[in-house]
Amino acid sequence: MTPTITIDGRKIGQNEAPYVIAELSANHNGKLETALKIVEEAKKAGADAVKLQTYKPDTITLDCDNEEFRIHGGLWGGRTLYDLYAEAHMPWEWHKPLFEYARKLGITIFSSPFDNTAVDLLEELNAPAYKIASFEAVDLPLIKYVASTGKPMIISTGMADAQEIEEAIQAARDGGAKEIAILHCVSGYPALPEEYNLRTLADMVRRFGLVTGLSDHTIDNTTAIASVALGASVIEKHFTLDRNGGGPDDSFSLEPGELKMLCQGARTAWAALGQVDYGLKSSEKGNAKFRRSLYFVADMQAGDVVTAESIRSVRPGYGLPPKYWDSVVGAKVVQPITKFSPVTFEDIGMPDEKN
Repeated sequence: MTPTITIDGRKIGQNEAPYVIAELSANHNGKLETALKIVEEAKKAGADAVKLQTYKPDTITLDCDNEEFRIHGGLWGGRTLYDLYAEAHMPWEWHKPLFEYARKLGITIFSSPFDNTAVDLLEELNAPAYKIASFEAVDLPLIKYVASTGKPMIISTGMADAQEIEEAIQAARDGGAKEIAILHCVSGYPALPEEYNLRTLADMVRRFGLVTGLSDHTIDNTTAIASVALGASVIEKHFTLDRNGGGPDDSFSLEPGELKMLCQGARTAWAALGQVDYGLKSSEKGNAKFRRSLYFVADMQAGDVVTAESIRSVRPGYGLPPKYWDSVVGAKVVQPITKFSPVTFEDIGMPDEKN
């Protein structure tokens, strides 16, 4: 049986169109009105859901500037973790208006909690699902606490090996989760497409037997759309109003037009997968008559022998298929033939193989 989960009434699985999540992340850039606009634009672009991150700097790290608390290299090089998260976090008082606005617009909204108090806040807002971020996939106590809500869970697996993924899944089950999805992820910001190894998706589906998707940190849509052909039922991408907005995550996020193309492209890719089918497709039926077939290119009398010079394989397709060439050449016609008429079984006295 193909695994499924349901979030906010939307069924998710390989037999359903991909579920697209717009990750708001830190792209609010310190303004509630920007966060609200991102929710609005996600809805316009066709995303199924918008996702927040729920933490405070003090719930995710320590206010410490020791070397191990400082970032070296990359987008955020030189900053302390506390400083980065103080800028990036979503103020908790914004959650309620964001949830209310998303519900007004008709787009699902949920979040990644980073500690138990974040879960408690999201429960007060009746979050319909929870996402476990890649960096928290090893926080089994947090996973169990989230699972105790009984809500669907999506676990991102960036940096996790197969055993750690299994441990996270088991923690969710032990905590009471019944509906679990996992996302293949590369926790680079941005990540290189060649590092994604999308063939891993098919193995994850087989190995873990869960709804499987992709959390994509590449800077365009190619990797995400390609993932659909390999079994991705969920696609998550960071989303911003302006990639040059200067926020912590803006530079590797999609802009509104790109998110729209992702939603369309992913669903087109899924529709194109279809099923195993060697039959004539509806769009082909009108064109089948233009395939090649055998036609007489000379007038003939009953009893004349058909030669290679008296027939040709040409378009349209009203005559016998070209595979009968050897059977027709050398046969005698049993009735008068007019030049440029299609070759039929009746012309050469052969029984119709379809009868």
